[in-house]
Amino acid sequence: MAGLIPQGFIENLRERTDLAELIGARITLKKAGSNYKACCPFHDERTPSFNVRPDKGFYHCFGCGAHGDAIAFLQEYENLSFTEAVESLAAHLGMDVPYDESAKENMRKAQSLTGALEQASQFYRQCLQQHPSGSLARDYLQHRGVDAETAERFGIGYAPPEGDALVRHVNKETLDALIAVKAVTDRYERPRDLFRNRLMFPIRNSRGRTVAFGGRTLGDDKAKYINSPESEIYHKSREIYGLYEAKQATRKLERLVVVEGYMDVIALAQHGISYAVAASGTATNQESLQALLKPTHHLIFCFDGDEAGYRAADRALENLLELLQDGMHIQFLMLPEGDDPDSLVRREGPNAFQQRIDEATPLSRLLFERQTQDLDLTLAEHRGELRSRVEPMLRRMPHSAMRDALWQELQRLTGRTRWSRQNDSQSTRSQPNAPERAGQHPRIQLDRDTVLCLALYEFPDLAPDVTETLEGLQELPSSQAFAHWIQAIGASTRDDILRAMATQAEARERFAALFNRIEHFPERDALKEDARRMLNRSRERKLSRAASELLAHKKPSELSEQEKQQLQDAFSRKTSTKEPRMH
Repeated sequence: MAGLIPQGFIENLRERTDLAELIGARITLKKAGSNYKACCPFHDERTPSFNVRPDKGFYHCFGCGAHGDAIAFLQEYENLSFTEAVESLAAHLGMDVPYDESAKENMRKAQSLTGALEQASQFYRQCLQQHPSGSLARDYLQHRGVDAETAERFGIGYAPPEGDALVRHVNKETLDALIAVKAVTDRYERPRDLFRNRLMFPIRNSRGRTVAFGGRTLGDDKAKYINSPESEIYHKSREIYGLYEAKQATRKLERLVVVEGYMDVIALAQHGISYAVAASGTATNQESLQALLKPTHHLIFCFDGDEAGYRAADRALENLLELLQDGMHIQFLMLPEGDDPDSLVRREGPNAFQQRIDEATPLSRLLFERQTQDLDLTLAEHRGELRSRVEPMLRRMPHSAMRDALWQELQRLTGRTRWSRQNDSQSTRSQPNAPERAGQHPRIQLDRDTVLCLALYEFPDLAPDVTETLEGLQELPSSQAFAHWIQAIGASTRDDILRAMATQAEARERFAALFNRIEHFPERDALKEDARRMLNRSRERKLSRAASELLAHKKPSELSEQEKQQLQDAFSRKTSTKEPRMH
C-alpha cells in the first residue's frame, strides 16, 4: 500500500510535521539547545538518551539505536502499519491521503465489507437485549459473571435461532457483502445465516473494525465454537482477539497474556487484567506468533496444566525459537489442572492471578525442564540424549545473547568442557553429525553486535565508519551507540576508552556491561576481518535499499538525469565498497 501513496505527498507530510510537537504529545521532552531529549519510549533506561531533532526531522536513541522520522515514530510507538501511520499523520494535519484509483477501489471494497460486518455486529448486540430468545444469552453471561459494561466493551451479541434473522434485517447491498465475507451462506435455495442461536464475539482488527465473528453455541450443537471463515479482510492467523480492546485500555502495552478462549480474555479484563488476548487461529503457529510479537516483545503464554496444555506449550516454544531476538521476554504460565483463566481468576481473585503472571516460567527454564523431565543427568547416556534433543533446537535460533546463554546452560547440564565452533556453523547445520575437531578451543559464537563492539574497543578510529555505515539502518543498536559515544569523547586508542569508563559513571553504566557475558575474546586480526566483513555487508544493504527506494515509484526510463546519476553512484559504490579505516 505504501507504493500507492505518492512519494511527494509523503515528503510534504514529513516537512509539515512538527516532530517535537508530535513526540512531545506522547512522551515528556526536555529542551537541550535547539534539540530535545527524553528517556527512550522503546527501551527501559534511567539516563535520557533519546534525542529529537526537529530541524532535521528525525529522532535517534543512542541507547537502543531507535531512529526515524515522524512516520516511523508513529509506526513504532502506536504499533501502526506504514499506511496507517501516514493516514494518522495526515488526519493530524487536516490533509487527505491522495491514494491512486486502484488503491481507492480496494479501500472502498474493504470498507464496504467491514461496514456490513459492523451492521451485523450492531444487529447481534440489539438481539442480545431485545430478541425473545436473547434471555438465554443474557442468563449465560450472568452465570459466567460478565457484567453489562464488559459485554458492551467487547461488543458481545446474540445470533437468533432463525436461519434468516440477519438476512431479513439488511438490504441487498449489505447482504451481498455479508455473503462475500461468509457471514451469510448462499449455498441453499435462499441465503441463510451462518451463526444461529449463538453468543457472538466480534473480532476486531487493530483499527477497531469488525472483520469476523466467533460464536459460542447456546444449544446442543456439535461445534461448541465456530468462527467466520477466512475472507479478503480476515486472515485468522494475523488477527488477535482482544488486542484492540487492550490497546484502548493501555496506551503503551508492556506485555500481553496469551490465553486460549474469548471468555478467558473477557473474564481477565473484567477483573482488571486488561492486557489478555487470544489468537484467532492456532496461537502456536509462526504466523500467529509473529502477529503477537508485533505490539510487544513480552509475552506470557497461559495454558491449562494438563498434558494437552504442555504439548501446546512445547509447540509454542519450538516455533518461537526461530523468532527470538535480544530484548524479547517470553514466559509460560501453566495453570492448575482442570482450571482455565476464566474459572481461576473468578475463584482466587485478580491479585492472586496477577501474582501467577508475575511468577510465570521463563522460556529458557521451561525448555530445559521439559527436555530433562524423563532423564537422569548423572548418566552419560542421558546427558548425550539431552544434547541430541536440544542442540537442533538451538541451531534454529538466530544469533543473540539468549542463544549464547542457552548454549552455555546446555554445556553446564551436560558437563561438556569443549564446544566446537564447527558445531555452531552453517556447515554443521547441514551436517548435524559432523565430528568435533580435536584440540578445538571452547568458543561461544558471538552475535554481530558484540563483534562490532569489540572491534570498536580494539580500533576506536573505526567509529566514524560505523556511524556512517549503520546510520538509518536501525540495526546493531549497541555498536551504534558505542560508536557515537567514542566519537563524543574523542577516543583514538583503547586506553582513551578505559580512561573514560573509569571516570564517567554514565559510560560505565551504559557500556561496561557490553562485554560482561563474553568468555572468549577473538584474536585481534580475526576481529578486524569480521568487523570489515560486517560493515561491508551493512553498507551494501544500505546502498541496495537506496537504489530500491529510488526505483520504488518510477520505472528506470522515468528517472530524471539527477536520479539516474544517483542510481549509478549507488551501484558503482556497491561494487567498489570502501574498506573501513582500521590501522
